[in-house]
Amino acid sequence: MDRGNHYESAFESYLQDNKICYVAVDEQRRSCLGGEPVKSLDFILYAESGARFVVDVKGRKFPGGPPEKPKKVWECWSTIDDVEGLERWAGMSGPTFQGLLVFIYDIANEVNFPENTEDFWKFRDKRYLARAVLISDYRAQMRERSQSWRTVDLPGKVFRSLVKPLRYFLELPEIEEEFETDW
Repeated sequence: MDRGNHYESAFESYLQDNKICYVAVDEQRRSCLGGEPVKSLDFILYAESGARFVVDVKGRKFPGGPPEKPKKVWECWSTIDDVEGLERWAGMSGPTFQGLLVFIYDIANEVNFPENTEDFWKFRDKRYLARAVLISDYRAQMRERSQSWRTVDLPGKVFRSLVKPLRYFLELPEIEEEFETDW
């Protein structure tokens, strides 16, 4: 984990607020698995339900692009090294572990969400939304984005069908809608 990275710090605050047991991984040096260097993961999560995840956090802005011409697209790209690294870490960690790509979106102030949107929170004067996809599902549907940058992504429709609020994987209770009345 890079504590200088506001996305990873925001994710850690989410885990603490939701009382999720986790290990933040020091990613200053690449590890080796089987004598081969492998990209470090960001977190190891232990959900109360028994679910276990190795996690790579992907920070993205929403909307992306320049303010005068915003791109209202939920960016979901990753590097092939991230995908392969998560697969290797999950395999090495044992049969109860799964790889999870967690997309943390820094939501612009002009974007409106209901306050009770699942996995939408505020941290250090910014607003974030957490969404996740299993690495096995991502791998099965990914397509090359850039050969030279070694990046991959999912078509928008596929991403929307696979991605879930993070609490879905951690089996946290759903946020109940709060009703305000004038009485």
